[in-house]
Amino acid sequence: MMLQKIYNKILNVFLSSYYKKLKGINFLGKVYFKGIPVIFRHKEARITIGKNTLINSSKKKYHINMHSSCKLLADRPEAEIIIGENCRIHGTCIHAVKKITIGSNCLIAANTHIIDSNGHILAMENPINRLTIADEGRPVIIEDNVWIGSNVIILGGTIIREGSVIMAGSVVKGEVPPKSIYGTDSFKVIKQY
Repeated sequence: MMLQKIYNKILNVFLSSYYKKLKGINFLGKVYFKGIPVIFRHKEARITIGKNTLINSSKKKYHINMHSSCKLLADRPEAEIIIGENCRIHGTCIHAVKKITIGSNCLIAANTHIIDSNGHILAMENPINRLTIADEGRPVIIEDNVWIGSNVIILGGTIIREGSVIMAGSVVKGEVPPKSIYGTDSFKVIKQY
């Protein structure tokens, strides 16, 4: 138990000092790490994390199975990830090609994916273009005091308003009103070409 605490403290100091030295990654106060995340950004992209935020990539003592480490990926020029203060983010992938904003005091459970891009264009007229053409992406906004359950997928163009709860296993697209509980419980064909 004592050795684990010492290890966590040393790892936290190392990761904090390492990421602080990297241009384009800004900590607005002390950021806490458990386990080793994957953080990658394009040289012209920015990642900002608010004070007292936890980036947890460790399965140990987490209440459900966590499939992967946290991943913060801003891999296009001008892409931006902004995370507010006092958040707890567990085993989550945040991938911005445009902009993803997460407010303060947010809880994000393991195995969640927050992506502002599909990665490929739809190209229904010529599907082979999906292999070579990336889409432009649409910003994602998650306001303050939002709780996101495990195994959630949040898609580009989504706005989750203040105080909302997203049920585990949901796919979120569009606007979620403030202080509401949102969950998807049915699968259907959205549009047929």
